Amino acid sequence: MSELEVEAVEDVEAAGVAPDTAEYVLYGGKGGVGKTTMAAATGLASAHEGTPTLVVSTDPAHSLSDTYETDVPSQPGRLREDVPLWGVEIDPDEAMERASALGFGGEDGAAGGPMGGLGELMGGDEGAANPFGGPMPGADEAAAMQLLIEYLDDERFERVVVDTAPTGHTLRLLELPELMDSMMGRMLQFREKMSGMMGSLTGMFGGDDEADAMGADGMEEVRERVERLRAVLTDPARTDFRIVTVPEEMSVMEAKRLRARLEEFGIPVSTVVVNKVMEPLVDVVPDIPDETFVSPNLDACEFCQRRWDVQQDALAEAQELFRGHDVKRVPLLAEEVRGESALRVVGACLS
Repeated sequence: MSELEVEAVEDVEAAGVAPDTAEYVLYGGKGGVGKTTMAAATGLASAHEGTPTLVVSTDPAHSLSDTYETDVPSQPGRLREDVPLWGVEIDPDEAMERASALGFGGEDGAAGGPMGGLGELMGGDEGAANPFGGPMPGADEAAAMQLLIEYLDDERFERVVVDTAPTGHTLRLLELPELMDSMMGRMLQFREKMSGMMGSLTGMFGGDDEADAMGADGMEEVRERVERLRAVLTDPARTDFRIVTVPEEMSVMEAKRLRARLEEFGIPVSTVVVNKVMEPLVDVVPDIPDETFVSPNLDACEFCQRRWDVQQDALAEAQELFRGHDVKRVPLLAEEVRGESALRVVGACLS
């Protein structure tokens, strides 16, 4: 078996995420590693502890509804009456409409909000060139950021669990503050050098000096919002960012790169979850019926033996790469993880 140390859980029904001081729990990683499953299990366990919890999916390809086996709305809605659990799947189109004040375009691609046409000017719709250099972050990330800040500030919830979009989307969101600062600096330089063309530039921001001022104010507002989000994410007393991976070399290396990028942003990673491990579930959570997990038949199944070897190598590499982190293993279950029972088992593995 793997050398990773795992603390067994004695009572699955009582198991869950142990109470801690983290107000925000975020799961990140490449697509397909099980971020949604981990977020759903964590949110359910937290709610069972009596903590009002909101589970947020920012991934455009939502699967939170399938995992909870109930419709998760595009605005925070209560999912259970017996425990304080809420959920929301951010709808990209709806988020874009609500985020029109950010200047990334309103209906039919028309610019709106205090930033006027700045979204298009910076290389938004129609792939317009960015005269200030560097690409404008995707409007979907910006819209998700705005809503995420709203949810983090919502006093109804004592804990917010976030199922993030795949790695690339998450990193673009985290890069927004630097891009905003760079854009504002370049914009000011451009306006100074092109003062004689201010009439044309003003027109691009709405047609008058007041609109021009609103554009600058709008950009500053966006920057402040993103800085607030970054302040939350970089506070280890409030936020627990957990990387999810699977026991395969490429996935482990992707997790390593994500950790390095998060460290660049000052975001601490305390936990690494290795999902879909081919091992007896009883090694992690005792008193579980054998039929609920997949255990490799190393004697009669050559395929199982080969996959076992691949996973053991990846697990050993993960242990070395993430030394000093809390490494959790979640075994590969026989059935797709959906509904209360399976999620409580996963929650026990994460506790």
